[in-house]
Amino acid sequence: MSRFPSFLIMFLVCMPAFAGEPGYYGYGEPATPAQIAGWDIDVRPDGKGLPPGSGSVEDGEWLYEAQCAECHGSFGEGVGRYPVLAGGQGTLTDMRPHKTVGSFWPYASTLWDYIHRAMPFTRPESLEDDEVYAVTAYVLYLNDLVDDDFVLTQDNLAAIEMPNQANFFRDDRPDTRNTRCMKDCKDPDAISVLSIVEPPAELATAAAAANMAAGPAAGEGIYTQACALCHETGIGGAPARGDRGAWKTRIDQGLDVMVRHAIEGFQGDAGMMPPKGGFMNLSDQEVTGAVEYLVGESQ
Repeated sequence: MSRFPSFLIMFLVCMPAFAGEPGYYGYGEPATPAQIAGWDIDVRPDGKGLPPGSGSVEDGEWLYEAQCAECHGSFGEGVGRYPVLAGGQGTLTDMRPHKTVGSFWPYASTLWDYIHRAMPFTRPESLEDDEVYAVTAYVLYLNDLVDDDFVLTQDNLAAIEMPNQANFFRDDRPDTRNTRCMKDCKDPDAISVLSIVEPPAELATAAAAANMAAGPAAGEGIYTQACALCHETGIGGAPARGDRGAWKTRIDQGLDVMVRHAIEGFQGDAGMMPPKGGFMNLSDQEVTGAVEYLVGESQ
Protein backbone atom coordinates (compact mmCIF):
# COMPACT_ATOMS: atom_id res chain seq x y z
CA MET A 1 0.00 0.00 0.00
CA SER A 2 1.48 3.35 -1.01
CA ARG A 3 1.38 6.41 1.22
CA PHE A 4 2.00 10.12 0.61
CA PRO A 5 5.27 11.37 2.04
CA SER A 6 4.63 13.48 5.16
CA PHE A 7 6.35 16.54 3.66
CA LEU A 8 3.97 16.40 0.65
CA ILE A 9 0.92 16.28 2.93
CA MET A 10 2.22 19.31 4.80
CA PHE A 11 2.77 21.14 1.52
CA LEU A 12 -0.77 20.42 0.33
CA VAL A 13 -2.27 21.51 3.65
CA CYS A 14 -0.31 24.74 3.74
CA MET A 15 -0.57 25.57 0.04
CA PRO A 16 -3.85 27.62 0.25
CA ALA A 17 -2.06 30.11 2.50
CA PHE A 18 0.11 31.03 -0.48
CA ALA A 19 -2.83 31.47 -2.88
CA GLY A 20 -3.17 35.15 -2.18
CA GLU A 21 -2.18 37.71 0.37
CA PRO A 22 -0.44 36.65 3.60
CA GLY A 23 -2.82 35.02 6.07
CA TYR A 24 -5.36 34.03 3.41
CA TYR A 25 -6.75 30.55 4.03
CA GLY A 26 -9.31 30.26 1.25
CA TYR A 27 -12.51 30.98 3.18
CA GLY A 28 -14.43 34.02 4.34
CA GLU A 29 -14.48 37.40 2.69
CA PRO A 30 -13.35 40.92 3.63
CA ALA A 31 -15.78 42.87 5.79
CA THR A 32 -17.56 45.61 3.89
CA PRO A 33 -17.69 49.20 5.18
CA ALA A 34 -21.41 48.69 5.92
CA GLN A 35 -20.70 45.58 8.01
CA ILE A 36 -17.97 47.37 9.95
CA ALA A 37 -20.23 50.34 10.55
CA GLY A 38 -22.85 48.05 12.07
CA TRP A 39 -20.43 47.07 14.83
CA ASP A 40 -18.48 50.32 15.13
CA ILE A 41 -20.96 52.10 17.42
CA ASP A 42 -18.78 52.93 20.42
CA VAL A 43 -18.39 56.52 21.61
CA ARG A 44 -15.23 58.02 23.12
CA PRO A 45 -15.10 60.54 25.99
CA ASP A 46 -14.00 63.23 23.52
CA GLY A 47 -17.21 62.70 21.54
CA LYS A 48 -15.67 60.80 18.65
CA GLY A 49 -18.17 58.25 17.38
CA LEU A 50 -21.25 60.30 18.22
CA PRO A 51 -23.68 60.55 15.30
CA PRO A 52 -25.30 63.86 14.28
CA GLY A 53 -28.38 64.65 16.33
CA SER A 54 -29.84 66.41 19.33
CA GLY A 55 -32.40 65.98 22.06
CA SER A 56 -33.85 68.21 24.75
CA VAL A 57 -34.53 67.53 28.41
CA GLU A 58 -38.22 68.17 27.74
CA ASP A 59 -38.42 65.56 24.99
CA GLY A 60 -36.33 63.19 27.06
CA GLU A 61 -38.80 63.33 29.95
CA TRP A 62 -41.61 61.97 27.77
CA LEU A 63 -39.39 59.24 26.34
CA TYR A 64 -38.01 58.34 29.75
CA GLU A 65 -41.48 57.93 31.25
CA ALA A 66 -42.54 55.72 28.35
CA GLN A 67 -39.38 53.63 27.98
CA CYS A 68 -37.38 53.77 31.22
CA ALA A 69 -39.45 54.71 34.30
CA GLU A 70 -40.99 51.26 34.71
CA CYS A 71 -37.57 49.93 35.74
CA HIS A 72 -35.61 53.00 36.85
CA GLY A 73 -38.41 55.05 38.48
CA SER A 74 -39.73 58.44 37.43
CA PHE A 75 -36.91 60.22 39.24
CA GLY A 76 -34.13 57.69 38.61
CA GLU A 77 -34.62 56.15 42.04
CA GLY A 78 -34.79 52.59 40.70
CA VAL A 79 -37.66 50.11 41.00
CA GLY A 80 -37.11 46.83 42.84
CA ARG A 81 -33.64 45.60 41.91
CA TYR A 82 -33.25 47.72 38.79
CA PRO A 83 -30.34 50.21 38.86
CA VAL A 84 -30.66 53.60 40.51
CA LEU A 85 -29.68 56.35 38.03
CA ALA A 86 -29.74 59.54 40.09
CA GLY A 87 -28.55 60.79 43.47
CA GLY A 88 -25.73 59.41 45.58
CA GLN A 89 -23.52 62.49 45.44
CA GLY A 90 -21.10 62.55 48.37
CA THR A 91 -21.55 58.86 49.24
CA LEU A 92 -18.57 57.28 47.48
CA THR A 93 -16.51 57.23 50.69
CA ASP A 94 -19.35 55.71 52.72
CA MET A 95 -19.48 52.06 53.72
CA ARG A 96 -22.33 51.61 51.20
CA PRO A 97 -21.74 54.11 48.39
CA HIS A 98 -24.54 54.85 45.92
CA LYS A 99 -22.89 54.59 42.50
CA THR A 100 -25.17 56.39 40.08
CA VAL A 101 -24.70 58.25 36.81
CA GLY A 102 -24.30 61.52 38.69
CA SER A 103 -22.18 60.30 41.60
CA PHE A 104 -19.84 57.80 39.96
CA TRP A 105 -19.73 57.74 36.15
CA PRO A 106 -16.73 59.63 34.71
CA TYR A 107 -18.02 60.61 31.26
CA ALA A 108 -21.34 61.64 29.75
CA SER A 109 -20.38 59.73 26.62
CA THR A 110 -20.62 56.48 28.61
CA LEU A 111 -24.26 57.26 29.35
CA TRP A 112 -25.08 57.96 25.69
CA ASP A 113 -23.21 54.85 24.56
CA TYR A 114 -24.90 52.55 27.09
CA ILE A 115 -28.41 53.80 26.31
CA HIS A 116 -27.70 53.50 22.59
CA ARG A 117 -26.39 49.94 22.62
CA ALA A 118 -28.28 48.31 25.52
CA MET A 119 -31.53 50.14 26.29
CA PRO A 120 -34.46 49.68 26.64
CA PHE A 121 -33.78 46.38 28.40
CA THR A 122 -36.20 44.38 26.25
CA ARG A 123 -35.51 46.19 22.95
CA PRO A 124 -31.85 47.28 22.80
CA GLU A 125 -30.81 49.53 19.89
CA SER A 126 -34.46 50.37 19.14
CA LEU A 127 -34.11 54.10 19.93
CA GLU A 128 -33.35 56.63 17.21
CA ASP A 129 -30.22 58.75 17.70
CA ASP A 130 -32.23 61.88 18.57
CA GLU A 131 -34.16 59.84 21.15
CA VAL A 132 -30.90 58.68 22.74
CA TYR A 133 -29.75 62.30 22.97
CA ALA A 134 -33.05 63.26 24.61
CA VAL A 135 -33.06 60.44 27.18
CA THR A 136 -29.39 61.12 27.97
CA ALA A 137 -30.19 64.79 28.51
CA TYR A 138 -33.04 63.92 30.88
CA VAL A 139 -30.91 61.53 32.97
CA LEU A 140 -28.28 64.26 33.25
CA TYR A 141 -31.04 66.63 34.36
CA LEU A 142 -32.19 64.15 37.02
CA ASN A 143 -28.65 64.37 38.40
CA ASP A 144 -28.68 68.20 38.43
CA LEU A 145 -25.95 68.32 35.78
CA VAL A 146 -27.90 70.34 33.20
CA ASP A 147 -30.83 72.79 33.30
CA ASP A 148 -34.41 71.95 32.33
CA ASP A 149 -34.11 73.85 29.03
CA PHE A 150 -30.88 72.11 28.00
CA VAL A 151 -30.53 70.58 24.54
CA LEU A 152 -27.87 67.88 24.17
CA THR A 153 -26.09 67.67 20.82
CA GLN A 154 -23.20 65.95 19.11
CA ASP A 155 -21.15 69.10 19.65
CA ASN A 156 -21.70 69.79 23.36
CA LEU A 157 -21.87 66.32 24.93
CA ALA A 158 -18.09 65.98 25.40
CA ALA A 159 -17.98 69.36 27.17
CA ILE A 160 -20.15 68.12 30.07
CA GLU A 161 -17.98 67.52 33.14
CA MET A 162 -19.14 64.69 35.38
CA PRO A 163 -18.58 65.22 39.14
CA ASN A 164 -16.45 62.10 39.66
CA GLN A 165 -14.29 62.36 36.54
CA ALA A 166 -11.17 63.49 38.44
CA ASN A 167 -11.23 60.36 40.62
CA PHE A 168 -10.62 58.08 37.63
CA PHE A 169 -7.02 57.64 36.54
CA ARG A 170 -5.01 55.39 34.26
CA ASP A 171 -3.61 52.33 36.03
CA ASP A 172 0.12 52.67 35.41
CA ARG A 173 1.18 49.60 37.38
CA PRO A 174 3.45 47.36 35.29
CA ASP A 175 2.22 44.04 33.99
CA THR A 176 3.78 41.12 35.83
CA ARG A 177 4.16 37.48 34.90
CA ASN A 178 4.62 34.68 37.38
CA THR A 179 7.40 32.28 36.45
CA ARG A 180 6.25 28.68 36.23
CA CYS A 181 8.11 26.40 38.59
CA MET A 182 9.81 23.59 36.64
CA LYS A 183 11.98 21.92 39.30
CA ASP A 184 12.36 21.80 43.09
CA CYS A 185 8.80 23.10 43.39
CA LYS A 186 6.94 23.30 46.67
CA ASP A 187 4.99 20.19 47.59
CA PRO A 188 1.25 21.06 47.53
CA ASP A 189 0.66 18.66 50.45
CA ALA A 190 3.01 20.78 52.56
CA ILE A 191 0.82 23.86 52.13
CA SER A 192 -1.68 24.31 54.94
CA VAL A 193 -4.56 26.72 55.42
CA LEU A 194 -3.87 28.81 58.51
CA SER A 195 -7.29 30.37 58.91
CA ILE A 196 -10.71 30.52 57.30
CA VAL A 197 -12.90 33.62 57.44
CA GLU A 198 -16.35 32.58 58.58
CA PRO A 199 -19.39 34.85 58.17
CA PRO A 200 -20.96 36.21 61.36
CA ALA A 201 -23.42 33.76 62.86
CA GLU A 202 -26.35 36.16 62.43
CA LEU A 203 -25.65 36.46 58.69
CA ALA A 204 -25.45 32.70 58.26
CA THR A 205 -28.74 32.30 60.11
CA ALA A 206 -30.39 34.96 57.96
CA ALA A 207 -29.12 33.30 54.76
CA ALA A 208 -30.44 29.93 55.86
CA ALA A 209 -33.81 31.47 56.68
CA ALA A 210 -33.93 33.14 53.28
CA ASN A 211 -33.23 29.84 51.53
CA MET A 212 -35.92 28.13 53.57
CA ALA A 213 -38.38 30.88 52.63
CA ALA A 214 -37.74 30.50 48.90
CA GLY A 215 -40.78 28.99 47.25
CA PRO A 216 -44.17 30.15 45.94
CA ALA A 217 -44.75 32.52 48.87
CA ALA A 218 -41.38 34.24 48.54
CA GLY A 219 -41.53 33.79 44.77
CA GLU A 220 -44.21 36.45 44.39
CA GLY A 221 -41.82 39.10 45.66
CA ILE A 222 -39.05 37.92 43.33
CA TYR A 223 -41.53 37.87 40.45
CA THR A 224 -42.60 41.47 41.15
CA GLN A 225 -39.01 42.69 41.31
CA ALA A 226 -37.39 40.75 38.48
CA CYS A 227 -39.98 39.12 36.23
CA ALA A 228 -43.09 41.31 36.03
CA LEU A 229 -41.63 43.67 33.44
CA CYS A 230 -41.84 40.99 30.75
CA HIS A 231 -44.40 38.51 32.08
CA GLU A 232 -47.12 41.04 32.85
CA THR A 233 -47.24 42.35 29.28
CA GLY A 234 -45.77 39.58 27.13
CA ILE A 235 -42.80 41.72 26.05
CA GLY A 236 -40.26 39.86 23.94
CA GLY A 237 -42.49 36.81 23.56
CA ALA A 238 -42.62 36.15 27.32
CA PRO A 239 -45.78 34.21 28.29
CA ALA A 240 -47.99 36.55 30.32
CA ARG A 241 -48.90 35.61 33.87
CA GLY A 242 -52.30 33.93 33.92
CA ASP A 243 -52.33 33.08 30.19
CA ARG A 244 -53.16 29.40 30.57
CA GLY A 245 -52.91 28.68 26.85
CA ALA A 246 -49.39 30.07 26.64
CA TRP A 247 -48.27 28.27 29.79
CA LYS A 248 -49.82 24.84 29.17
CA THR A 249 -47.10 23.49 26.87
CA ARG A 250 -44.44 24.84 29.20
CA ILE A 251 -46.05 23.35 32.31
CA ASP A 252 -46.41 20.02 30.50
CA GLN A 253 -42.61 19.85 30.25
CA GLY A 254 -42.38 19.61 34.01
CA LEU A 255 -41.24 21.98 36.72
CA ASP A 256 -37.62 20.79 36.59
CA VAL A 257 -37.32 21.76 32.90
CA MET A 258 -38.96 25.14 33.49
CA VAL A 259 -36.64 25.91 36.40
CA ARG A 260 -33.57 24.89 34.39
CA HIS A 261 -34.62 27.14 31.50
CA ALA A 262 -35.22 30.02 33.90
CA ILE A 263 -31.82 29.62 35.58
CA GLU A 264 -29.69 28.83 32.52
CA GLY A 265 -31.65 30.77 29.89
CA PHE A 266 -33.56 29.43 26.91
CA GLN A 267 -34.23 30.39 23.30
CA GLY A 268 -37.69 29.28 22.17
CA ASP A 269 -39.71 29.68 18.99
CA ALA A 270 -41.70 32.61 20.37
CA GLY A 271 -39.21 34.38 22.58
CA MET A 272 -36.01 34.28 24.62
CA MET A 273 -35.52 33.83 28.35
CA PRO A 274 -32.20 35.33 29.53
CA PRO A 275 -30.49 33.47 32.38
CA LYS A 276 -32.30 34.39 35.60
CA GLY A 277 -34.17 37.06 33.66
CA GLY A 278 -30.96 39.09 33.52
CA PHE A 279 -30.74 39.27 37.34
CA MET A 280 -27.66 37.10 37.96
CA ASN A 281 -27.62 38.17 41.62
CA LEU A 282 -30.67 35.98 42.25
CA SER A 283 -30.05 32.61 43.85
CA ASP A 284 -31.30 29.42 42.22
CA GLN A 285 -33.77 29.05 45.10
CA GLU A 286 -35.19 32.51 44.43
CA VAL A 287 -35.61 31.78 40.72
CA THR A 288 -37.27 28.46 41.58
CA GLY A 289 -39.71 30.26 43.86
CA ALA A 290 -40.61 32.75 41.12
CA VAL A 291 -41.22 29.91 38.63
CA GLU A 292 -43.43 28.09 41.13
CA TYR A 293 -45.41 31.28 41.70
CA LEU A 294 -45.88 31.83 37.96
CA VAL A 295 -47.01 28.22 37.46
CA GLY A 296 -49.52 28.54 40.28
CA GLU A 297 -50.93 31.72 38.75
CA SER A 298 -51.14 30.31 35.24
CA GLN A 299 -52.72 26.87 35.63
